[in-house]
Parts: sequence; structure tokens; C-alpha cells
Amino acid sequence: MNLKRSLLVLATVIVAASAASVALAREIIDMAGRKVMVPDKVSRVFGSAPPLNVLLNAVAPDLMIGVSFKIEEPAKRFFPSHVQSLPVVGGIFGVGQQMNPETVLALKPDLALAWKSPFVDQTKIEEAFGKMGIPVVFITLDTLADWPRALRFTGKLLGRDAAVEAQAVSVEKALARLAVTVDKVPENRRPRIYYAEGTDGLATDCNRSFHTEAIELAGGYNVYRCEPKDHMGMERVGLEQVLAFDPEIIIVQDRTAAAAIRTDPRWQNVRAVKAGRVHLVPRWPHNWIDRPPSVVRTLGAQWLANLFYPDLYPFDVKRETRDFYRLFFGIAPTDADIDDLLAH
Repeated sequence: MNLKRSLLVLATVIVAASAASVALAREIIDMAGRKVMVPDKVSRVFGSAPPLNVLLNAVAPDLMIGVSFKIEEPAKRFFPSHVQSLPVVGGIFGVGQQMNPETVLALKPDLALAWKSPFVDQTKIEEAFGKMGIPVVFITLDTLADWPRALRFTGKLLGRDAAVEAQAVSVEKALARLAVTVDKVPENRRPRIYYAEGTDGLATDCNRSFHTEAIELAGGYNVYRCEPKDHMGMERVGLEQVLAFDPEIIIVQDRTAAAAIRTDPRWQNVRAVKAGRVHLVPRWPHNWIDRPPSVVRTLGAQWLANLFYPDLYPFDVKRETRDFYRLFFGIAPTDADIDDLLAH
């Protein structure tokens, strides 16, 4: 009789536990169209690529358990204290440290976010997280136009619906304003832009790459016309080729490269250098143009549009920067912070 009673109690416990498990999970459809079971309440999230770190930093920084890349000292003032202290876990895709599954498991994530992109091996990512027993949700983040939907999707997933709506709307409004301005300028009247990457400035990306999207959105004519070969980009070119491109403006990613381009005698015959039109991209807390390609392109594309068309696209860069950082990162940079960001 006691045995029967014990078995009955055990069965009741198992049923109750199963019911609780069902109650604490829900099925969603991610941005890759996959059905995924996720917890009802998500408290710990792993972003498995740099753009997903930016997304989480904007939507729910308090839920982040690690970052894909080291936060450099000058950038720390632009991050919440919680994010500043997170371990560098790496990622499964993108530039930087590759993740260690044991490290990720030790951080006990409720779910992982993964980058849905044409260049991503989705099956490989599914298998990696499947082996760890972590539900993985794919997010589409390649172009800036993807971000309003991604923000709303992630906000709903993480219970931050109301907070992200203003962010999504701000991206949509910026894209609409940029489109109106660019439509007024025929392609043959758009400034010729060379995008200089690497420490020597002799790497660049195709005009069709998401790495250079902000230039196109701003109405610049990227002189390197091609289809990207892969997601990494940074294709090597020679200085002779840059001279042949005859750019009117050079947009530079790296401070060392910017200094070299402005002072190295070999660059002095490039039209943009002669005209003093070499501009260094602001980069904290995330690069305004690229690496990682992120929502900060909203600000970067508008900064570029004002450089390209100051009369057509008036832009109070200090005010807009402060408003953007407050909305997306919950901080209000000082005038000194912004001056430092914009220092060329």
C-alpha cells in the first residue's frame, strides 16, 4: 500500500513538473521562419555575433551574459556598467574571438541569438547550439532596413515591446528622410567615395556590401563597384587603383590609416587628399558605419549625408548624437564626449 502511495505521489510530481515546464515555455517563429521553444521569461541571453551584441545592448543590456569582442577603454564610458564588466565570450560567426561551448554553458543562457544572413551556415549554428541544449533564435540584421523589424521582434521576445518602438520608428524616419534627399540627386552628380579600411587604407568593400551600405544610403557613389565575395570583405586594392578611382572624398575606418593618408607623400596625388576631404568614422560605443554593421548606421548615414550634401541634408550632429545615444544606449554623452567622437 505504501509502495502504491509512493508511486502515485511520484507520478503526480512528474505530471506537475511537466505541466510547469509547458507553462514556462512558448513557441515562437524566428526571423528564419523556424519554430523555436523558448522560456516564457528570459533572463539570460547570449548574442553569438557582434551585431547581436549591439542589438542586445540597445534592447536589453541587463540580460546580456557576455560580449563577442573586447570593449576598448575609450568605449567603456558609452556602455552601461553591467555591460562593461561582462566576460568576452566570443562568437560563432563574425570577426573576433571564437566562442568556447564550455564557457557559454557555464554562463547558463536561457537562449542564444544568431545572425541570419546569406553568408551564414545556419545548419552549423543550429547544430552547435543543439549540442549544448540551448535554444537558438535567428535574427536578420544585414541591412539597416532590417533593424526596425529586428528591434520589434527582439523586444517582443524579451518582454521589452514598449521600449523598442521608439527605436524602431527612429530608424524608419531616418531612412525615409535619407531616401527623399538622395532621390533629388542624379547618380552622375553624387560624390565619388573611397572607403578606406585596414591600417594602411588599402582595403575596401564593394558598393553592394552591407559593410558600405551607409555610404549608399547617404547618397555617395562608392567607387569600388562589385558584388561581395563573402561576409568578411576588406578586399585589397593598390594605391594605383585608388588614384584611378579618383575619389572626391575618402571615408576612413582606422585612425592610423587616416593619419597616413593625410601625410604620406604617396597619397598626395589623390583628389580627396588634395582637397582635405579625408574623414575618420566615429566609432564609440559601436562604429557608426561598419564592423560591426549595426543600427548605429542610422546615425552614420545621416552624418555622411550631411558631409556629402550640407545644404540638402542639414544635421545638428551634436544634438542628434546625444538624442540617439540616449534612445539606444541609455546614456547622454557630454559635449566633450561628442567632440572626442567626432575628432578627425
